[in-house]
Amino acid sequence: MKTTINLDIPSLLQAYRSGNLTPATVVSHLLQRAAEFSDHNAWIFLASEEDLAPYLERLQQTSPDELPLYGIPFAVKDNIDVAGMPTTAACEAYRYHPERHAAVVEALVSAGAIPLGKTNLDQFATGLVGTRSPEPWGACHNSFNTDYISGGSSSGSAVATALGLVSFALGTDTAGSGRVPAAFNNLIGLKPTLGRLSVRGVVPACQSLDCVAIFARTAGQAQSVLSVASETDLDDPWQREPPTGNRPLPEHFRFGIPADEQLDFDGDKGARALFAESIRQLESLGGERVTVDFQPFLDAARLLYEGPWVAERYLATSPLIQEQPNALLAVTRGVISQGADGSATDAFQAQYRLKALKHRADRVWEQVDVMLTPTTPTIYTIDQLKQEPVAHNSRLGTYTNFMNLLDYSAISVPSGFLDTGLPLGCTLFMPAFQDEALLALASRLHPLTSDTVGALEDTLVSPALTATVGTIEVLVCGAHLTGLPLNHQLTSRNAVLSETTETASCYRMYLLAGGPPLRPGMFRDETSGISLPVEIWRVPEDQFGSFVAGIPAPLGIGKVELANGRWVSGFICEPIGLEGADEITHLGGWRGFLESC
Repeated sequence: MKTTINLDIPSLLQAYRSGNLTPATVVSHLLQRAAEFSDHNAWIFLASEEDLAPYLERLQQTSPDELPLYGIPFAVKDNIDVAGMPTTAACEAYRYHPERHAAVVEALVSAGAIPLGKTNLDQFATGLVGTRSPEPWGACHNSFNTDYISGGSSSGSAVATALGLVSFALGTDTAGSGRVPAAFNNLIGLKPTLGRLSVRGVVPACQSLDCVAIFARTAGQAQSVLSVASETDLDDPWQREPPTGNRPLPEHFRFGIPADEQLDFDGDKGARALFAESIRQLESLGGERVTVDFQPFLDAARLLYEGPWVAERYLATSPLIQEQPNALLAVTRGVISQGADGSATDAFQAQYRLKALKHRADRVWEQVDVMLTPTTPTIYTIDQLKQEPVAHNSRLGTYTNFMNLLDYSAISVPSGFLDTGLPLGCTLFMPAFQDEALLALASRLHPLTSDTVGALEDTLVSPALTATVGTIEVLVCGAHLTGLPLNHQLTSRNAVLSETTETASCYRMYLLAGGPPLRPGMFRDETSGISLPVEIWRVPEDQFGSFVAGIPAPLGIGKVELANGRWVSGFICEPIGLEGADEITHLGGWRGFLESC
């Protein structure tokens, strides 16, 4: 379907800057457009222009140059508070009217974003299907074909984004609720690291495992939202302080895939073929596939609903279940009520079991840098789900239920279309706080698997991202080069090679006294220097200090100019170190010198 306004965040911001659009005209257009898709049941509460007037009036006092999300329309899953809009969690008896935004909504609004309304969901975020919402809202329908499920529990947020009703949307993801709907609606679905985003103002499902998720048109736009939403919330006891350093993804990375006998597609040959294509596309990006034992991940996934964690769902809803049991759908009440029967013994046994499984699962990271799985085995029609509501829902969590239990970050990326015309997704995941590395890889994979955005005809524009958060670039020119004696000082600190390049044409190189190992000194000379070959490594920030502390005089870290004019931190030599040293500039760099020996 066509849209008259491109809702890509960069496109909207440019239109605002040029004066071609205003936030008011965009809001008016989108509210009219939402009415055209009322049969999808995406909304629980859709704001009016009157409701949104305060947001628009505030934007008149500022500009897109001051606010990173100026005038960007977004949707909010109706278990996340928006001041002035009701919160129901898809249960009328639970309805309340918050006076304060959830912390993550507050951060986005402060950055200029406009919340258009609250979206439909599987009641109390208990489900992965999108059909567990009672009247008057009803099942949320897939954006491509209303006969199919939208995926849940963040169903309306995904569908609203896929239909071009908002630029992005917030969901929650405890068991896959932010990834499954993304896969079924041809979107990016980011489940950040547990605790990365504040959950204050979010209706609990499993409070120790709840995450706010982001639905976006591209990985780059998901990163823009994540960076704004990642504000520290001192009032949230569940938010975690990120590490100061991150391990960057190598240029030639290893990605793990489950053994073939551990893959489940529920008999869907088309889904199996799409996953095989995702593997091939990752290989085309420089990845090397590694088959791993996926059993500990599968075993951990079963703990989420077969173990005591369902008691957290009961804790969150027990007053309502006890006083008004019929206020909940029978299937929702049935799942949650299982949590009333556990014991402390059960809880500790499950914790011990999870600890053992995580120990096994974490060993996989010794073999690979990132993991790739399907997001779901397949997709079902609404009629199929009615016939097997529990079994099919459980199957959809095969590759998602374990993620928060094992403390990984994950992103669902479109992987193409089935013969039915329905999309599916694949999932990339890594250890905690590797969100930016995942987004960078997703930004490269996405254009290889899809040409359009959501259920729209909008052309996908997904510029490649570079994951730099928590890392520092270091230029090396001598014994720290790949394969040379001191390279281990980088690799042992989880540094990775970022680029092989050349300096600007103004450097000379000398063989310094001392050793072993032999070391060069690089010196800037704008009158008689040349361009020298170098490598740039990305070092985790928390490892940079110990690396620099080990550098002996007369060497040190300073700024070096590259051939393209960029300046980076790298090895330089103090002039005193060149006294009595032999010049080797004419040999064309350190490797040239070693070959001449």
